[in-house]
Amino acid sequence: MHEPRDPGPTTEQQPDPVVDGEVGYRGVTACHAVGISYRQLDYWARTGLVVPSVRDASGSGTSRLYSFRDLVVLKVVKRLLDAGVSLQNIRKAIEALRSRGVEDLAGITLISDGTTVYECRSPEEVVDLLQGGQGVFGIAIGGAFKEIQGSLSHLPAEPVGGQPEPAAPPAEAESGSEPVGDELAARRARRRAG
Repeated sequence: MHEPRDPGPTTEQQPDPVVDGEVGYRGVTACHAVGISYRQLDYWARTGLVVPSVRDASGSGTSRLYSFRDLVVLKVVKRLLDAGVSLQNIRKAIEALRSRGVEDLAGITLISDGTTVYECRSPEEVVDLLQGGQGVFGIAIGGAFKEIQGSLSHLPAEPVGGQPEPAAPPAEAESGSEPVGDELAARRARRRAG
């Protein structure tokens, strides 16, 4: 017989296990939530752009496990790529932001002209992350949080403390198709299709 559990704080006060790092997401789930191919995810992990913070692959048959914060960073990388920023400049910008926690990421906006990336800390303060500049547009990180939370609401998660399981072959890596994840990418895809 089980003892009754204390219901704890009300729903309004309970921390979100997704955002607080109590669950992790496999690569295929991360790809679907963020809108990238498995090939991109694998390359970014192998080259150190976005390494899974919950569990990295530790040899053949193991799978990476990404945190919610990792997925937000992946979404930011994808949006910057869609805006035309080079992967080299994205690496510099992400490195400049790596020391921040989830709360800090939710409160900032990145601004880019397709070459340079800025951090907008307040209406009065914009910091050049790459030391350059010209006309700019913005990407709200808080919006990426909400978008990923919505995407993850119907995708599987794993408890962080679990044992590594053999990786399932990623279906998306073989298909070669890359899902369209945001409005800009959708427009570009329509233009390419003619």
